[in-house]
Amino acid sequence: MIKCVTFDLDDTLWAIDPVIEIANNSLFDWLNRNAELFTRQFSIDDLPRLRDEVLSRYPEISHSVTQIRLRLLQEGMRTAGYTPEEAEALALQAFEVYLEARHQVEFFEHALTMLKILRERNLLIGALSNGNADVKRVGLADYFDFQFNAEGTGQEKPHPLMFEHALAHAGLRPEQVVHVGDHPVHDIEGAHNAGFWTIWVNQNGQEWPGGPAPTQTVRTLSDIPQALIEIAELAALRVTL
Repeated sequence: MIKCVTFDLDDTLWAIDPVIEIANNSLFDWLNRNAELFTRQFSIDDLPRLRDEVLSRYPEISHSVTQIRLRLLQEGMRTAGYTPEEAEALALQAFEVYLEARHQVEFFEHALTMLKILRERNLLIGALSNGNADVKRVGLADYFDFQFNAEGTGQEKPHPLMFEHALAHAGLRPEQVVHVGDHPVHDIEGAHNAGFWTIWVNQNGQEWPGGPAPTQTVRTLSDIPQALIEIAELAALRVTL
């Protein structure tokens, strides 16, 4: 019996690229007003390079988009001429501005209706994300029972640890859980290897790139409730101890 559905967030329930673009613009608006030394030396276009430099020096934080962004801001502030104390304080303030804007998401069509249907079926609903979106801050607190991310678990999907945390939290076996996501490797391969059923959200009509195939594929979020019914029929045939 299917008892739980877990969701990836970015590019599964909303598009992430426009969110990050707006968040970066909000960040630099704040920096222009409050950290002029930084914006004299760096622009939005420098962010990918700064990120790469941070990861080359601190590979141990590669799983955490939050730590990467904070370290990027701290290192940039110090390079721009701020003292270590000033750099840390300004980076924390700037990151909060960025994070607030990062949570101003626009849900894909049918997302909320779909989640309401699943809630009415009394399914446990969880979020498993490599990003740093908080379901409460995006307005989904009423739909989600739990959330794990790479920052908190210490590993990114497709590593099994996040899936294992979800199972331990829910007290379920893998064959009782369906994971829904857009990424063929992070979501589908990772969840498959953890023993979950999977639904690939393929809104752009991409060709499957290979690897473990999803149990179901949907082109729109409104198809997920029916896909879950079909998976439940398959799950009923699976012999478990």
